[in-house]
Amino acid sequence: MAALLRRPARTALYRRLTAGLGEAVDEVTYPVLSGLARFGPRSAADLAAEIGLDRSGVSRRATRLEDAALLRREADPRDQRATLLALTAAGEEAVEVMRRRLAGGIEEALASWPPGEAEVFARGLARFAEQGPFDTL
Repeated sequence: MAALLRRPARTALYRRLTAGLGEAVDEVTYPVLSGLARFGPRSAADLAAEIGLDRSGVSRRATRLEDAALLRREADPRDQRATLLALTAAGEEAVEVMRRRLAGGIEEALASWPPGEAEVFARGLARFAEQGPFDTL
């Protein structure tokens, strides 16, 4: 478990998932793209809390992604003083490529497992994520 949670492991995975998707899409901006894809438009502060970065770090990464037309800033319909970060169509396409790469990598890693073992593992992992020691509130 510790090997999966270590920053070098995440960085290497993000680097593989983002390879060739443009200068703005890399292991540094991956969490912002991925977070917006999972949670939808969010303020920098709210997204920061979801992905484990600080607000200023999210804002810096968002600027890079905005400059590359992968993200846009829009007024929050609930509070016109607030700004939300949202994926553009190009940002959604980049996320889709990264998701396909991730799924392919998982399938490749599990291809040599005995029949049924991957399904058992997936069910167990889902159960652990739901009922394990992680605070998901």
